[in-house]
Amino acid sequence: MIANAFFATTVLLLALGFFLMGECRFLIPYREILWERYGETIALFAAALFVNVFTAVFLVSRKLFLKDTGRKLAHLEKQLQTGASLSEELSRRVNE
Repeated sequence: MIANAFFATTVLLLALGFFLMGECRFLIPYREILWERYGETIALFAAALFVNVFTAVFLVSRKLFLKDTGRKLAHLEKQLQTGASLSEELSRRVNE
């Protein structure tokens, strides 16, 4: 789950970066000055943005993909304890 959120965040921020590079072509002559004066600030902002987007993607993915997990696990546990419709090996391992 974390790896998927990390991958999605990386893809989103790369897409945003490529879009901004296309839109901010007028800053090309000032590239060295901007990196020299504001490089650290830009890096800190990018890191904070990455953490926030990662958190949002992680929470949304948990909300969407882990719906009713507790109910499903309770149903599975009930089936394991009764031995109904599951293999005997799983039931035996739970009972041990």
